[in-house]
Amino acid sequence: MVSSRARVLVMNAALGPLDYRVPHGMEVEPGSIVVAPLGPRQLVGIVWEPERMPSDAEVGDNRLRNLVNVMPAPPLAAPLRRLIEWTADYYLAPAAAVARMTLASTSALEGGRTITEYRATGTPPTRMTPQRAQALERIGDRQGLIRELAIAADVSDGVIRGLVKAGAIEAVEVDIDSPFPLPDPSRGVPTLSPDQHTAAQALIAAVEARDFEPWLLDGVTGSGKTEVYFEAIAAAIAAGRQSLVLLPEIALTEPFLKRFTQRFGCEPVAWHSGLRQSQRRRAWRQIAEGQALVTVGARSALFLPYANLGVIVVDEAHETSFKQEDGVHYHARDVAVMRGLFEKCPVVLASATPAIETRHQVEIGRYKELKLPGRYGSAEMPEITGLDLIAHPPERGRWIAPPLVNAIDETLARREQVLLFLNRRGYAPLTLCRTCGHRFQCPNCTAWMVEHRLTRRLACHHCGHIEPVPRACPECGNEDSLVACGPGVERIADEVAALWPDAKAAIVTSDTIWSPAKAAEFVHRMEAGDIDIVVGTQLVTKGYHFPNLTLVGVIDADLGLEGGDLRAAERTFHQIMQVSGRAGRGEKPGKVFLQTHAPGAAVMQALITGDADSFYAAETEARREAGAPPFGRYAAIVVSSEDKDAAHDIALRIARTAPRIEGMHVYGPAPAPLAMLRGRHRFRLLVHARRALDVQDVIRDWLGGLDWKPKVRVAVDVDPYSFV
Repeated sequence: MVSSRARVLVMNAALGPLDYRVPHGMEVEPGSIVVAPLGPRQLVGIVWEPERMPSDAEVGDNRLRNLVNVMPAPPLAAPLRRLIEWTADYYLAPAAAVARMTLASTSALEGGRTITEYRATGTPPTRMTPQRAQALERIGDRQGLIRELAIAADVSDGVIRGLVKAGAIEAVEVDIDSPFPLPDPSRGVPTLSPDQHTAAQALIAAVEARDFEPWLLDGVTGSGKTEVYFEAIAAAIAAGRQSLVLLPEIALTEPFLKRFTQRFGCEPVAWHSGLRQSQRRRAWRQIAEGQALVTVGARSALFLPYANLGVIVVDEAHETSFKQEDGVHYHARDVAVMRGLFEKCPVVLASATPAIETRHQVEIGRYKELKLPGRYGSAEMPEITGLDLIAHPPERGRWIAPPLVNAIDETLARREQVLLFLNRRGYAPLTLCRTCGHRFQCPNCTAWMVEHRLTRRLACHHCGHIEPVPRACPECGNEDSLVACGPGVERIADEVAALWPDAKAAIVTSDTIWSPAKAAEFVHRMEAGDIDIVVGTQLVTKGYHFPNLTLVGVIDADLGLEGGDLRAAERTFHQIMQVSGRAGRGEKPGKVFLQTHAPGAAVMQALITGDADSFYAAETEARREAGAPPFGRYAAIVVSSEDKDAAHDIALRIARTAPRIEGMHVYGPAPAPLAMLRGRHRFRLLVHARRALDVQDVIRDWLGGLDWKPKVRVAVDVDPYSFV
């Protein structure tokens, strides 16, 4: 940029872009990552085109402050800058908040190639304390900075430093910017079925065309979708271009890494919250320089500065966890499509149960569709049976119905594996006193505390508050009067232990599988036959392939239908279809039992009969009649404050000043279903508009004319998925 002036988007969401002077001898261009002064501080910022990001405060040249320096990192390319602009505009978020996701590793922006990390030596210290023992046990073979090891071990930094002095932990100099191994596209080429081959050839042609093209890869569970999009990735690798694969859960990276290594001879570059600082730096720099050819990660990987994207894959594209619920409320599936548009590369949405919004895009011709209607090889889809809990109630105090008990007996007798699915963590969703009726509620949220017997704690799954389970009721003081109501996976595991004491069982939830290493351990145990019965939540509904798992029991198929959510039936259908797909993936046939109080419900009938088309048609028509997405638009406005009256007053002001526009309705305010979250009182308004209305501009002008005290927060969620 041949100019003495630069417009900079500084990493402060409360500020707009600011102008700075470019000192003599410093060269910057749009996308350059710079350090800029702001008051007494120095902030990282990104140089932007002035015409694309107007400044609220034009300042004369004589009043500009000098930029401090340019960071030794590649400038952000124009397609990524356009994505940041679009995401900020569509989701009504500050551009700096979106850009911060791109600069997700501050150390990656700095010079220097080595860092000192620490690891256990295997030599115990002379003086062993309980905290030191805990630290060494939890660290295991982990390596990282002192702070990272302290967090992993749940001890203070001082404990780790003491272990370093005692020789139990040693310093290691790490070359953090060394290149990653390059995947080999010609290694491990699979034998594809005719349907797979046709789909793969279409995607290869799309990659070679080097242009934007969105595809839906619609294949039943076990049909080999991964092998198909691997061929598109192979084509990108052969052309020296980068690939991005988004997965909805960190725990899914482990089985994916294994399959990727079998196909390409090395692991892809992983990006998720579990990485050490040095790993994040190395990955970021290699991605930005175009050296990392394949990246697999959670939704945040979407905003990394890829130098030369050739294809984007969104696996399990129907998953609601692709919607970010905090900060910038973006949906990674939709933003992935926009990144493909800006990068001019194909985008593959892979799913066994595509979302209605995605199906609609296919129907109107915006997305192309590839179908894989059958399972790969000799594997067949499992037989699904509905278990009417009214006709076949479980024994008193139990939750597994007699027909499912019999089926588990038969499966274990054949030395095959069982999965029992219940999407509810902990032992019980509610604990109350049988004497006075006191219910344990989170002090920060309007949510019940969930009992976790494995850790002997009551926990809030919304804010993370935990407390020990008391011996006596805090209300009436009676001891041994507390009773657990309803089942969680731990309670089902207790029932499994009572019914099948010789069976080896495992609980699989985000409480037990919190890292790729834990997921790898679980996969190894399943493949080795060291687990007979898995009791798990949605964490086990996707991505895993266990040929000896032949029986799936859904403990409460009605659970997802509670709450009156717009997508409740669709989400329940997706979830149960996904968990059903874990059965019979090898040569042995699979069976699925759905325990339900409403076997006649449309979603249950669709699951039992396998008539997905009729279910989707009915759901789609209901959405059309209601003007709900994809035929209409929603936006939620959530007002929160520690002061309930202040939040309510602002919510009322927002409602009273709502613009009167044809085709747009504003409902509320009303207390949110979670009326208090993390100590803040919450009120919601829901904007419902026709599809053609630019609701973002309306809301921007509407809220822009109001002001409120800093203690009140107003958040806008465009295309909301959560209605709590």
